[in-house]
This record gives sequence, C-alpha cells and structure tokens, in this order.
Amino acid sequence: MTPDDVRQLLRDVVDPELGSDIVELGMVRDVQVGADGAVSLEIALTTAGCPLKHQIDRDVHAKLPGASITWAEMTAAEKAACMDTARFNATQRASTTSVPAMTRVLAVASGKGGVGKSSVTVNLAAGLAAEGFAVGVLDADIGGFSVPRMLGVEGRLGGADGAKIAPHVKEIGRGRLEIVSMGFLVEDDETALVWRGQLLNRAVQHFLEDVRWGDLDYLLIDMPPGTGDIQIGLARLLPRAEMIVVTTPGRGVQAVASRAADLARKTHLRVVGVVENMAAFTCDHGETYALFGTGGGAELADRIGAPLLGSVPLEPTVALGGDAGTPAVLGEGAAADAFRAIVRRIVDDVVPPVSMAGCSARMLERVEAALTASDGGAA
Repeated sequence: MTPDDVRQLLRDVVDPELGSDIVELGMVRDVQVGADGAVSLEIALTTAGCPLKHQIDRDVHAKLPGASITWAEMTAAEKAACMDTARFNATQRASTTSVPAMTRVLAVASGKGGVGKSSVTVNLAAGLAAEGFAVGVLDADIGGFSVPRMLGVEGRLGGADGAKIAPHVKEIGRGRLEIVSMGFLVEDDETALVWRGQLLNRAVQHFLEDVRWGDLDYLLIDMPPGTGDIQIGLARLLPRAEMIVVTTPGRGVQAVASRAADLARKTHLRVVGVVENMAAFTCDHGETYALFGTGGGAELADRIGAPLLGSVPLEPTVALGGDAGTPAVLGEGAAADAFRAIVRRIVDDVVPPVSMAGCSARMLERVEAALTASDGGAA
C-alpha cells in the first residue's frame, strides 16, 4: 500500500456536517506507510476540541484498522480553503427539498421484506422523540405503507403555509413526530397502488419538496425493501443521508442485507450501523429459543464495516404495539430496553444531532447562509 492508496481509502470518510470527504476538505495533512505496511497519518480538525473527532476516528479505523493517528488543528488558511471546498460542493449537491439543512437524515433499509424494518423505524423515531428530539418520519415504502397504523395516526394530510403540505404531528414526551405517508392520501389502508419506477420516485420527491417539514433534529425514512428506483432517487435528493441496515439473525439473510449496504456505498451514502431484529425469544418459563438463527447481525456488521447498533429480541409486545399504534419502545420489557439502547447509541455516538456549538456546524451554517444569499441573487 502506498500513501496514495491510503488517501484513496480515506475518501470514503465523510465529515458528517460538511458532507465532503476528509481528503478533499484538506483534513489529511500527512500519510506515512512503513516498510512493514504500518500506516500513520495526521488529521487536522477545524477545532481541536471537535465533538466529531470520535466519529471521524472510528470511520478512519474502519477503513484502516491499526492505523496510528495524530490529531491537529487547522490553520486559518486551511480553514478558509476547507470552507471554499465545502461551499462549492454544497452548490453541487443543492436540491429543492424542504428538509432543514441541519437535520440528520437516516434511511432505514433492508435487503428484503419481512425483517421488521418498519417496526424498527417507528420505534427508533418514537424513542428519539421521547428523548426530546423533533423527528420526521417519511414512509417511503409507497406501496407497502404501514407507518400510520404503527404510530396510531390517521386522517388526510392538509395544507400548510402557501402550497406546502402539513405533516401529521404526534407529541411524544418532550419531543414530537412529524409524519408523512402515502397512507394519509389513499382511501384506506387496503388500497393497492399499482405504480412503477417513475411514479414511485415522484411520490417520494413530492414528500421531500412539497411538505412543510419543521425544525427537525432527525428525519427517519422507512425505505422500501430491496435496491430499486426509490433508493437511488433518495440518494440523489438527499446526498447527506446516512443508512441503517436492518437484518434478522439468520446468517442466510446476510447476503441479501449486504446488497442494501452495497447500494448505499455506490450512491455515496454512509452506512452508520446494523440493527439485528427478531433475535432470540424468551418464553415465560425462562427458556430462550433462537427461532431465526444467531450471529447474523454481528457478521453482517463485520462484513460491511459498520457497527452493530443493537439486537432486538423477538417479543409479542413489538407486534402488538405496532397493531395498536403504541410503539414498544415507549413501554417496558427487553425489546423496549433494546430499542432505547440503540437510540442512545445513535444520539451519543454514531449519528449525534447537529449542535450549533459544534466545530464544523458553525461553518456549515455559514455555507447554507451563503447558498441562500446566492440563490437570492446576492454576491
């Protein structure tokens, strides 16, 4: 391996707030490869105490296990060059969606149906809201919509300011959910939508551009299963999105689930972790049964180079909560505890909310302001 090879690998490590890779942003100052193949490098952060240091460190080591990293702080000139690069890239990525720029977008995906992807989406969304966050939920599974029932929300979507559509709002604890689904536009939840690629993409685009999303900390997108048109379209509309892959414990499911991660990377979305759903079932007598196998979540995480965020046991409360519109994460039990632990892992580690006290967040705010001024005709 040469220093150029190392830099090429590091182009997959993206600053989550500026949305560009750390090589292009000038954060990788020096790369050395020893005769024994050991890699050492210096990474300069925009601020020495950058709260994203841990995330960048983890992503670098996912690409270069065992690499030795020296941390430094950018000079004023380096910060200016970083800003120029970030601003230019933001103009290239600019879209017409109404999703706030500071919202962390999480696409919850699976390689196939039947693994509980929608259940994971609504429980993570409700868990984040219970922590006090403002969370959007976009049901992008246009033909297989189930989010309205799982969250206990019904009724047609109405108008908001101007021509924008108002999402349904559900208060949970100190936070709130803003929910949009095709289920709010059809006559009933038994209506079949016989739509294909272009129409499906247009529906999702409509939900991103024509909905008046509020000031969200997170937007969770319940993706359709597989690797089709909607996944590719969302990557184009939301280039800042990151992905969580849902799988069951059976090892035979891994190859299928890996395809979702592969598509994410081919469309330049970062896979932030794996959730293993439907893990072992424990009966009232204390016996535990691995009904869907064991070890699949950990093996998938290792295969795709992403962390295992958690394993959710198979419990009736999850299905019953989905049917009743009361997500299990808001109750008690092993599944509720597992969902809450995954929520804390998301917030504290893998996808922390954007804080305006953060290092590059202040720069991103200036980037967005500059883009807005540019769109309005300002210099």
